[in-house]
Amino acid sequence: MKKTNVLYISGSIGLGHVTRDLAIARQLREQLPDIAIDWLAASPATLVLEEAGETLVAGCDRYANESASAEEAARGTKLSLLTYLMKARGAWERNIDLFAKLVTSKQYDLVIGDETYEITLALRKRPELKTFPFVMIFDFVGLEAMSGSPLERLGVYFWNRVWSHDYRKKQSPPYDLGVFVGELQDVPDTSFGFMLPNRRRFAATMYKFVGYVFPFDPSALEDRATVRRELGYGPEPLIIASVGGTSIGRELLELCGDAYAVLREEAPSVHLVLVAGPRVAPGALRVPAGVEVRQFVPDLYRHFAACDLAIVQGGATSTLELTALKRPFLYFPLDGHSEQAGVARILTRRGAGVQMRYAESTPASLAEKMAGMLGCQVSYPGIPADGAQKAARLIGDLLARSGQPAARA
Repeated sequence: MKKTNVLYISGSIGLGHVTRDLAIARQLREQLPDIAIDWLAASPATLVLEEAGETLVAGCDRYANESASAEEAARGTKLSLLTYLMKARGAWERNIDLFAKLVTSKQYDLVIGDETYEITLALRKRPELKTFPFVMIFDFVGLEAMSGSPLERLGVYFWNRVWSHDYRKKQSPPYDLGVFVGELQDVPDTSFGFMLPNRRRFAATMYKFVGYVFPFDPSALEDRATVRRELGYGPEPLIIASVGGTSIGRELLELCGDAYAVLREEAPSVHLVLVAGPRVAPGALRVPAGVEVRQFVPDLYRHFAACDLAIVQGGATSTLELTALKRPFLYFPLDGHSEQAGVARILTRRGAGVQMRYAESTPASLAEKMAGMLGCQVSYPGIPADGAQKAARLIGDLLARSGQPAARA
């Protein structure tokens, strides 16, 4: 039987998106056994894909590194999503050229893009490239101004006009299927801006909601003692601090180290593990003796499952994994980052985690909060965890409607 050739583009910042993309890809292979997936991504996502034994297309080294763009746009623990987008826009042209060469040199039966906004713009401007069904994955809708700056407000309004273009013009979008990772309530029930549509009604019209995507079954990790033993941890209180796949969280990791120096006066046996991520050299961190520093940790969610407390930035992947695993956690959204402000709203609605601000935290205040939360019992409500299966079914249905040669298992 003819293989169904798929190009999967794992975009966006850090490592969170590639983990969910792999979860969706695994479900696709279970449901459509004759599927063959090529991957286009940049470092550090390529590290995860290589670790998983996936096939990377030639040219990944030329694919614009959005993590690097975010790091250039960041100012310490502050990252304006609008500033990041303006810096990344120039690199998008290179991505579009690479994408055009890929889809003209090989016939793909399907293209999937995870927050690949440059590809949607390319297909709108160059419709002749679109010889395949295209799936676009989202997890937020629209930008928000995070300050009173008139320039930021103008920029946000411009981007939101572009975002809501197809809905306003009653045109077909450049994607055949929009998959939203999350729930409809996650989308603010507010306007994109003056004379622009309501964001939640827009999302309900344009996207299919699948709930949350995890690379694990939360019920399989409920036996924490077994997970800890498999990972080599002892009985001492365990704190995992992680900042993802960029170097932006370096200051937060060092703050955790300073707080540990205060905390161990009260709890001398506590074990702190700093997961620096692939873009922070462990030796570059200023941390006190006794702190364990790791760099790239495959299947980090297992360490989350084992911990007594986690400290993370405000990204959706880590915070929602911790919610699904029902672990206590502190999270520090990046200042000025409207997407992470949206994640904080989701977590507040779900009663999960404790929101912190880096600018208001000292080693002493963080140590006090850590001591109060170590091993505390949490009772978050259940979270929809079958998003990968639902997304794969929607994609399979799209292939069936388009007449592509994919047979269900």
